[in-house]
Amino acid sequence: MSMMKLAMQNFKSSFKNYLAIIVSLAFTILVFQNFQNILCSDMFDVLGEHNRESIDILVQAISFVLGCFMFFFLWYATNVFLTRQKKEIGIYVFMGLSNQKIGKLYMIETSLIGLSALVLGTVFGVLTTYLFQMILLAISDIAVDISFRFTFQPTLVTAVIYLVMYLIFAAKGYVNIVRSSVLEMVSATRQNEYVKQNLIILFFKTIAGLVILLAGYYLAVKEGGQEVMGNVFAAVILVVVGVYLMFGGFLPMVFQSLAQKKEFLYKKQRNLWINNLIFRMKKNYRTYAMTCVLMLCSVTALATGFAMKFRYDTMVHFRNTYTYQMLGQQSDLDDTICSLIEKDNKIAYSAKIPFLAIDSSMFETEFQSRQYAVLSYSRVKELAEKTGLPFELESPGDDEIIKVSHIYLLSLLTDRSHRTEIINGKTYRQVTEINVPYLGYLQEMMSFYLVNDAEYQRLLPLGQETYTYNYRIEDIYNFAASKDELGTLVSGGSNMAMVTIDPDSSDIEWIKVLYTICIFMFMVFVLASGSVLFMKLYNDAFEEKARYEVLKKLGIAHFTLRKSLSHELMAAYGMPFAVMAVSAYFSVHALEKMMYTNLMHIYLASVGVIFVFFLLCYRISVGIYAKNAGL
Repeated sequence: MSMMKLAMQNFKSSFKNYLAIIVSLAFTILVFQNFQNILCSDMFDVLGEHNRESIDILVQAISFVLGCFMFFFLWYATNVFLTRQKKEIGIYVFMGLSNQKIGKLYMIETSLIGLSALVLGTVFGVLTTYLFQMILLAISDIAVDISFRFTFQPTLVTAVIYLVMYLIFAAKGYVNIVRSSVLEMVSATRQNEYVKQNLIILFFKTIAGLVILLAGYYLAVKEGGQEVMGNVFAAVILVVVGVYLMFGGFLPMVFQSLAQKKEFLYKKQRNLWINNLIFRMKKNYRTYAMTCVLMLCSVTALATGFAMKFRYDTMVHFRNTYTYQMLGQQSDLDDTICSLIEKDNKIAYSAKIPFLAIDSSMFETEFQSRQYAVLSYSRVKELAEKTGLPFELESPGDDEIIKVSHIYLLSLLTDRSHRTEIINGKTYRQVTEINVPYLGYLQEMMSFYLVNDAEYQRLLPLGQETYTYNYRIEDIYNFAASKDELGTLVSGGSNMAMVTIDPDSSDIEWIKVLYTICIFMFMVFVLASGSVLFMKLYNDAFEEKARYEVLKKLGIAHFTLRKSLSHELMAAYGMPFAVMAVSAYFSVHALEKMMYTNLMHIYLASVGVIFVFFLLCYRISVGIYAKNAGL
């Protein structure tokens, strides 16, 4: 029988065993291909060049993340397959086959698995392209007409990247087999020797893991200035390393300590699964850690998406505080401007406020701006009363200042206290920073500072006082009707400037696409975490068949064995979930500080979704595990 026929026969007979790997790989290909379709599609061209470029950069970044995930997922999947195959093909040594021929058999069989996943993923990727884009636009709330068009480029790019990665790991497996000794091939079934780990080593791993993990949590939520970016990056590394050590040290130590307490171990037949969990921990803790990190990524991705959506809504509301803003040195133009607007629109509210524009050379600030202006406390308070905007500020002292900022999409400055600003040589202590849109869109164009009335008068000789007339019309979508009327005032030689807000402006529409992509990333990482753990437990079930046969011969009831199996799998799913739930809290809390948004309800919802998904995986795993283990 030729190697090809033998490989085909093995593939057909073991197809059910490979199905979990094939489906998981196909899903990864499907997602990656659909993101490549976005890059080749023109559906976002209507949003303008700026949005299109932002979306392309975003999708390219996400594609890189997915490519890295595909790389490590292929690494894991091929390692699982190689471990399983080395136990099965060791028998071919007795048939007189050389290591090279056995390696060739492995290469053919693993290539069949890889090609099956590629074909399945590509076909379903093409079939779901239109659906994926439709869902993407629906969740993003972007009105764009799309039509199904098959483009060969995304399929080709996905196939090339996947095949290059897959062939690398297939070749790695081939080399591993060729270099394996005959004894290793024959005794592969006994290579996963179950041994308890040294408690002293586990203790030091536990201490190191807890210290590193707590340090990561601390850096994640620590407030700061420009160092926050470095803190966040360090926190990510520390949390990943800490999670790895938790599963490699702390959890094995806990279970081994419990196993030494006989009054605990021999109650409710715990000895049937506690010891097995301990023995397997040395081999499986990397899988548990990987699953935990994937779930942590999923919660963080979803929280990021919703934070972006909340900030987008807030930014749009901020910009639309006023429909028209007229700027000039004259203080008596309110009636004239109102009469021009009321020809075509009804004014909902209006307010006039002066600000003192000061040359930037007189400011010494941590972050330089092109334009600076100072506001009077009483005039801002008066504007807030007329427009209904919140105002709960105490009048600052003579050496105090309040920063009137705009809505940031993301801010790495989580500690805004103890900052100072120098104006014309005088140092002011920044009391607080607010982002209430008293000056509307102008707050995005200039840096405003609020001082008390006496200090405003003292600073008055330093600059030019400018009046801004702010108007919000009832029908903001009818803004164009009064725009031309107000334009005549600007062009009439009155030395005025005008800002008009278009409510349909789409210069930040890319944020809504990011929100949708984050939701997809959440689903991808959740499914990936479930797939990794499911594959590992699926593979372990075959190794347990002999053990359960012995236990049945010893007279242990089928119900008791099934119950112990359920407890063991519950621990396997529960440990990564518990560590993830704790770690994700700090991750989401760090996002809250940077995004100035309450995300705890998103954290609870995402953890709840993962819990339900893992519960479903657990239920399925119990049935399949029992079947494969002979129960």
